Amino acid sequence: MNIFIDLILNRYQLFLLILVRTSGIFVFSPFFSSQNIPNTMKIGLSFTISLLLTTALTEIPNFTNDAMVFLIIKELMVGIIIGFISYAFFSTFYVMGQIIDMKIGFGMANVIDPQNRVQVPLMGNFYYILAFLVLLTINGHHTVIKALIDSYKFIPIGSFKYTQETINLLINTLAKSFAIGFKLSTPIVAVILITDIVLGIMSRTIPQMNVFVVGMPLKIVIGLIIISISMPIFYGVINGVFDEIIIDIYKFLKI
Repeated sequence: MNIFIDLILNRYQLFLLILVRTSGIFVFSPFFSSQNIPNTMKIGLSFTISLLLTTALTEIPNFTNDAMVFLIIKELMVGIIIGFISYAFFSTFYVMGQIIDMKIGFGMANVIDPQNRVQVPLMGNFYYILAFLVLLTINGHHTVIKALIDSYKFIPIGSFKYTQETINLLINTLAKSFAIGFKLSTPIVAVILITDIVLGIMSRTIPQMNVFVVGMPLKIVIGLIIISISMPIFYGVINGVFDEIIIDIYKFLKI
């Protein structure tokens, strides 16, 4: 224990900068930013990771106390951007669920997300929780920690520069998350569209049938059936989204 205390006292500046970058990831990352995890556990985990990284880094950068404020801002930005990229791709499932909800009739039914304490779509919350569980199953949170460790190889302490390439990467990340969410919802949207066309034809051929009474529960049933059938495919979809997270994180680090 005394060894770690002496290490922190001797390298307190380096430890503080590493702790700031680690904390930045914990602000936005899907797993580490969860409100279900106690704050004491988050603080303890970030402290432990920072302590291990402090012992692992052999090259200590030269900086003065006057430059610490700017270095802290830079390190915090690196951590926040890494966490933001991972969260942006996970918001794909909210986009997907929102589109599905509007088509099958759940558009007015929102639930409270205990992680972010906001109202989210019903199916979006379902897909997000399922993706969250798969992320833990495949040890995706370990990959985020590995990306944090590798970030010091590509972006040493104090060398981060907020360039136009970084801005373009973040914009493209958001654009891809919306595009992926729309593509994932396309099969259900197509089936519901065909159902609407069939109901429109039936209303013309059978005027006595009340389409509004029959159509709403029919679209809900058909939508739930398609969702159930597509569940085995969803595991591969989550792996694809997670691969996009890793690709964009390392793309940012190499920039």
